[in-house]
Amino acid sequence: MKAISLLLLRIATGLLLLIWGVVRLGAPEMGAHVSNKYYGGFGHAAAIQAMWGIALVIVGLLCIAGLWRRFSYAAQAVILVTGALSIWKYLLDPLGLYLLTRETSQILFFPSLGMAAATLVLLAFRDEDTLSLDAKFA
Repeated sequence: MKAISLLLLRIATGLLLLIWGVVRLGAPEMGAHVSNKYYGGFGHAAAIQAMWGIALVIVGLLCIAGLWRRFSYAAQAVILVTGALSIWKYLLDPLGLYLLTRETSQILFFPSLGMAAATLVLLAFRDEDTLSLDAKFA
């Protein structure tokens, strides 16, 4: 059961990166908007969005497959945990009760907390992720 659970976490977290990577490649203006609104404009240029999109696709695919897990899980953790930390107000106040207003709150960001935790679980139990390609090739 643990191996299947880790496989499902790997697929879910990897798909998130894959989807965001494809969005950044296909609609760089959407990624630029996110960069401007939540990351202070850091990385909003189209070329940066394209490079970031390619990186997200690669890391997402590696995580889904369970390849080079020492690198790919760590990269995924940096991406997802940093992303969650950057929207900390939305995680602490998803309903806009004390840090945000109801107009500025965004409940759809709350699952970022679960994704960040899921990637940390993958790191913690990497050696028990027996359904990965790394484990099959070892």
